[in-house]
Amino acid sequence: MQLLQNEFHKDESLDRLADAINVAQFVSFSPGVPMRQRYARVLGYPPNHLFSGLRDAIEKLMRRSQETSLNVRSFTLQDPRSNEFLYGLTSTDEIQAAVQRIAGAGLYVIVNETVDVKDGGVSGVVQGDAIEFAPDDTPRCVEKPGVASLPRAWGIGILEKVYGFPIGFGVGPEFRLEFSIHPKPRGWKHTHLLGWELERVGLSSIMPNVMWPNDFSRLIGDKVFGLLLGSEIGLPVPKSTVISRRIAPFSFGEKTGSAERWIRTSPKEQVPGKFTTHRGWIDPFALLEREDPQGNQIASVISQCGVHPHYSGALIVSADGKLIIEGKSGEGEMLMKGVALPEKLPDPIRRDVLQLYDSALAQLGPVRFEWVHDGQKPWVVQLHRGATISTSSEIVPGDASKWRKFEVARGLEALRQELDSLDSNEGIILQGQVGLTSHIADVVRKAGKPARLVPIKKLSMH
Repeated sequence: MQLLQNEFHKDESLDRLADAINVAQFVSFSPGVPMRQRYARVLGYPPNHLFSGLRDAIEKLMRRSQETSLNVRSFTLQDPRSNEFLYGLTSTDEIQAAVQRIAGAGLYVIVNETVDVKDGGVSGVVQGDAIEFAPDDTPRCVEKPGVASLPRAWGIGILEKVYGFPIGFGVGPEFRLEFSIHPKPRGWKHTHLLGWELERVGLSSIMPNVMWPNDFSRLIGDKVFGLLLGSEIGLPVPKSTVISRRIAPFSFGEKTGSAERWIRTSPKEQVPGKFTTHRGWIDPFALLEREDPQGNQIASVISQCGVHPHYSGALIVSADGKLIIEGKSGEGEMLMKGVALPEKLPDPIRRDVLQLYDSALAQLGPVRFEWVHDGQKPWVVQLHRGATISTSSEIVPGDASKWRKFEVARGLEALRQELDSLDSNEGIILQGQVGLTSHIADVVRKAGKPARLVPIKKLSMH
């Protein structure tokens, strides 16, 4: 493939791109009066089919548009981008008049189907070994904060799991492709993948920045994104079916050998310990209505294969680079809520969890995760990237002019309220014993206020 974007007119580039990948349906016209048709890629017609006239082309294109609306864009040879652009027109008369007016002014015109970028799909760019994408935007989203940035193979694997169809870009690493992916088939080839611009940029060593939350993780849920990524890099993740607010249900992960189902909520961004995780089946729709009636906090609900909880716990990396593994026999919910204290773990359990961490570290760098060990192997049930800012005595480092005491026995919700009420110059001292991997510690870290952990018998207020 020898396509060089800048060597061709914009519509000629689209025509050549259509030989390599699906493109949005379009018909283009030359400047002047009378105008003439240049290129066409319309569903059900051969490439560059010559329609009987402008109105015939518009009517045929309109009938084959998923949105039953069209865009009118224009360009000159000197400036292929910064010219008049009309979006989402639904009147044939209006479109015809616009094309005639713009062409009469000496500009080339492209009429193409409107593609809804807020249909639950994503748009982005693939280049070299990197892929970046986001929902609810055009491929230019890569110029904004919030994009998901992943190695190419991981990103394609995740998108294929989420959307349920194979994604083949058909271009080598020396090309830069702007693309969009859609739940409903679109374009002149009627597939789920659209190409928008393709140019040869040469081989490059772009390094993706694998971080979340990002706009895509907010679409599917923070917990879902972490588990998807864990599954993609080969970590043992229980078989999970995701019931999302905006995307059709999808599944990933491995069978655990248990027929029991757990229900886990997946908020847009991590909110430690606030939303339900339930062992056994409950109505997911009633759960959403009860815990997020406005629909703006929880992105999805996960129906997950149960894991026999021989031991359960979590692992984090402290600010000084030390691994902290905490757990207890049986279920870990009380440990994570700060109600139960960590127990001494048997050496085989600890060794298995360390091996799990080493596997993740080699591919993602430092991570933190919740785990459940079934007696045979550990399973990852929540995953995030990065070390924490905590040490054995400071959950959040920093000084404060005033310190407020909080007894951890009062629980998570009371702690959230206490943190919200702190003045800018105040810190918090947690009175009692609590695991550094618990939701109590997570909530304090997310609040970002100076926080120290002092056992009751050592507490001294000045």
